[in-house]
Amino acid sequence: MDALSERNPRVVSAVKLHRSVARRKSGLFLAEGANSVAAALDTRRVRELFYSNGAAVREHELVASAVGLGVRTTLVSDRAAQHLGETVTAPGLVAVCELIDVPLDEVLEAGPRMLAVPVEIAEPGNAGTLIRVVDAVGADGVVLAGETVDPHNGKCVRASAGSLFHVPIARSRDVGETLDALAAMGITILATAADGEVDLDDADDLFTGPVAWLFGNEAHGLDPAVAARADHRVRIPIRGRAESLNLATAASICLYANSRVRYAN
Repeated sequence: MDALSERNPRVVSAVKLHRSVARRKSGLFLAEGANSVAAALDTRRVRELFYSNGAAVREHELVASAVGLGVRTTLVSDRAAQHLGETVTAPGLVAVCELIDVPLDEVLEAGPRMLAVPVEIAEPGNAGTLIRVVDAVGADGVVLAGETVDPHNGKCVRASAGSLFHVPIARSRDVGETLDALAAMGITILATAADGEVDLDDADDLFTGPVAWLFGNEAHGLDPAVAARADHRVRIPIRGRAESLNLATAASICLYANSRVRYAN
C-alpha cells in the first residue's frame, strides 16, 4: 500500500481541521495519539484514521481494531504525519472524528449530580485537564459557559487524554442563561472564591444533592456578578504560603471533595 503524501487532498483537508473555522464548517476535528484515538474508537466517533509506518508497528492493535470496526484506515508518509500532528514529535496516529459537544439541555435532562462549569475558560490545556479531572472523579459533565476555548482544539484534546470522549460536554455562550437553566433543574450552584463564606472542609452537606461548580477564568477569576449568582461561595483552605491555586488544581480539589461525598454510600 502506498503511503499518502502531505499533498494528497484527503490529508490537506484533514490538516485544515487544526483551525476552528474548518472544524465548525465540517463538523469534524482531529484526535492525536494512542489515548485519544482509543477513546474515540470506543465511542464510535472516528471517520478516518491516518497512521504512519512507525505507528503501524507501535500501535498495531489500535490500527487493527479500527479496521475491525469498519473505520477507513489510511497509511500516510512521515511528512504527512508531521503535518497532521501538532506536537514536536508527531505520534503518527491521527483520527478524524465527529464533534463531541452536545446541547446544554441534553446534559441537564440526564439528571446530573455533579457538573463542572468553567466560565470564560481561555487556555486549552487547562480545559483539557479539567475535562480529564471530571472524568476521573466520576462527575457527570462539563458546561463551558461564556466565550470559551473550543474543546476540539488540539491542545485541549491532548490534555484530556481521551476523557473528552467519555464525558458529556456542552457549550453555552450566555452565562446568565446557563445559570438560570442550572437553577431551574434544582441544581445547587457553587462558586470557588478565595473569600468564600463556606470552607471546603465544612461543605459536605452541600454535596448530598446535585451540584454545579463555577470555576473562573485563569487570568481574572470569576466575575463578582457571576459569583454573586451562586447559592454558595466556597473557599479552599490554603495552609501553606501559596497565595492561590490555578484553575485546574482548584477544580481538582473541589471536584474530588464533592466526589468523595457523592460516592460514599
